[in-house]
Amino acid sequence: MNRNYFNKAISSDLEYILMAGSKIKKHTVLAIDDEENNLSLLKRTLRSNYNVLSASSGIEAIEIIEKYGNEISLIVSDQKMPVMEGTEFFQQISGKYPDIIKILLTGHSNIDILVDAINECHLFQYILKPFDPENLCMIVESGIKKYELVTSRTQILCDLSELFYKTIKAIAFALDAKDTYTHGHSLRVTLYALALAKTLNLPNSLLEEIETASLLHDIGKIAIPEKILLKPGKLTDEEFEIIKTHPELGEKLVHSIEKLKLISNWLKSHHERYDGKGYPEGLIGEEIPISSRIIALADTYDAMTSDRAYRGALSHEVAMDEIKKCSGTQFDPMLADLFLGIGEEIAKIKQNPETSYESYSYLNKLMNTRIEVVEKSEVIDSNTVVS
Repeated sequence: MNRNYFNKAISSDLEYILMAGSKIKKHTVLAIDDEENNLSLLKRTLRSNYNVLSASSGIEAIEIIEKYGNEISLIVSDQKMPVMEGTEFFQQISGKYPDIIKILLTGHSNIDILVDAINECHLFQYILKPFDPENLCMIVESGIKKYELVTSRTQILCDLSELFYKTIKAIAFALDAKDTYTHGHSLRVTLYALALAKTLNLPNSLLEEIETASLLHDIGKIAIPEKILLKPGKLTDEEFEIIKTHPELGEKLVHSIEKLKLISNWLKSHHERYDGKGYPEGLIGEEIPISSRIIALADTYDAMTSDRAYRGALSHEVAMDEIKKCSGTQFDPMLADLFLGIGEEIAKIKQNPETSYESYSYLNKLMNTRIEVVEKSEVIDSNTVVS
């Protein structure tokens, strides 16, 4: 494994976070009106400051939303249109696109009708027709400012979360790099754990926590003296007792970090055994958190199939046989059966963990989604046709 691979990745991610907001782009506005003259007026009014997409019906607007919804900042829609009125259109998209600013053009002056429309459709504003272009521009500008406030807050939280987890990865890989024999261990354990966890159809939020816990499962070893941690020969009983303190040390290291409190107990329990003969507390069966039971399988498989100073790596087949033998004693039998059932998948991950990480990492998928959004936005910026 290339030792610079993850250092470069972390540096690249940090640069992306810092530079993501540096490009000032025009916001994209969708104008909807079934009357051609009104639609043309809307486009002429808005095109100097925004990228303008247009639709002549609610049905056509939904097709545009399905294609460009994540890049549209604001929608101005006429109310009275055939087949689908403006309020019905807004109701259909509100759940999926709550952050898009919605402005309704209406000929109604009945205050009760307008209040109902605002509440039901989450309108930012309504404008009575015929509208004054200058007034429309002021309202749209105000709506765009609100959109920026909401999305920038979400973006900042997303970026901080991403930076936090990238830092976690850097720490994990730095720990692995201390020892030639354990280099890449945390990455492989994470991948095996995610592959197993996904067979349980766990939600993405829990997969994210399992990914984090797997990356940090050995962080307690940071406090173990290197002369013991890197000893090439067999450990003495006293040295082994010191090594066995690393799960509790890991818990203590991360427990005070708010975002890691949940996983701190998982780190403490990843060397417990299903039969109660593990450490540090001798937990039995389902007393052990399921995430710890998952990590224990992944950790043991990688330990068996990796070279060590005192022995060579065992084959995939031998390691799987050993897991089968230890099902119900060392390992949760249900999880062991699932792990054996995805044996071919585990073997493929083992052959090329760096490539596998692209598809298994929950955090990596979040990053790819963000990149896709940026790329689509750039396409809109360059290809929007305004008539």
